[in-house]
Amino acid sequence: MVRRKGKSQRRVRNWQQRYHAGQDVEEAALHGSKLSHRAVKLREEAFAASDEEACGMDRKEGMVVGLFRRGTFVRVEGKRLFCGIAKTFRAPEDSSPLAVGDVVTVAMSPADYTSGQKDIDKDRMDGMIISRHRRDTVLLRPEPRSGKRRDEYGRDTFHKVIAANMDLLLIVAATRKPALRRGLIDRFLIIAQRGELQPVLVVNKIDLASPDESVIAEFRDLGMEVLACSAKTNEGMDALASRLANHRSILAGASGVGKSTLINALIPDAHVVTRSIREKDDRGRHTTSASVIYDLPGGGIVVDTPGIRELGIRLDAAQLPWYFPEFEENSHQCRFNDCTHTHEPGCAVVVAVQEGLINPRRYDSYLRIMETMSENRA
Repeated sequence: MVRRKGKSQRRVRNWQQRYHAGQDVEEAALHGSKLSHRAVKLREEAFAASDEEACGMDRKEGMVVGLFRRGTFVRVEGKRLFCGIAKTFRAPEDSSPLAVGDVVTVAMSPADYTSGQKDIDKDRMDGMIISRHRRDTVLLRPEPRSGKRRDEYGRDTFHKVIAANMDLLLIVAATRKPALRRGLIDRFLIIAQRGELQPVLVVNKIDLASPDESVIAEFRDLGMEVLACSAKTNEGMDALASRLANHRSILAGASGVGKSTLINALIPDAHVVTRSIREKDDRGRHTTSASVIYDLPGGGIVVDTPGIRELGIRLDAAQLPWYFPEFEENSHQCRFNDCTHTHEPGCAVVVAVQEGLINPRRYDSYLRIMETMSENRA
């Protein structure tokens, strides 16, 4: 006799209990009406619809508000619907097919209005996503295609879209625990420009230490808006809430800077789980594992994203200077049109750095990013 363990044993015991209670267990198994709390357990075929099936459904537009392995949550006319993906759905191969914030067309599942139950959707599917609209803005992170079930020697880059169709990118940093990293902010600025998002620097945890005025001045000189606040004491939170009102915003930053705590301060009933900083190295712990959308009390939405410790950038070397606008005025005076501003003789950008016209710290950050790009190409 095979001995069963764990969930398998509990399933058998529950089945036996129902049988001895006089229930028709075969009928219950065939027409089960319960949706598993772990939605990833649903059958693969439940997430696909043929052309003929989709044509007979009403179609409505909605916004993707949640993603997991085999399904999505889509907000349609104020309601949160559980949707699958149609067989006919097609998306570009070089980026995530769907992301939080995407506007999609949903083929709604028919309903038997006399009984209030769906007549064909046995797994509680409210509809099928059949197409995705064009993205106006994106927050993306490059990832190599190499890995499990991929070409281990592949050099192609897959762009993981973290959120789409947002207005503001809130680059969250902390005064302490963890320490503010200017280089990471520089990288987020590049990603904001590439995704056509307006960046706003949010310096959190000012209750631990006053914000470094040189940091604020440096980024304001670049034309960047800077807000200082404390999610713990609520100092500066009114100004932040006012800035986010009626906008679609993304919170991004390193692990431990307080993004989830900011969400709880902005939205009292959000109840986002937070974790303390690791004492041994003052680094954050990952709490948010996927991008999540929250509605703001003053109107608008905000997306909480997983924290990161390193942020890769995939660009051609010739494109990187475009994302350092302070170089532009001097770059036209370089001896070579394709000057990388690293080693070429007669580089006007290097001269401007030496004369203090360009911030040396920003130039060093440029060189480090250029170096990592060269390593990725090797």
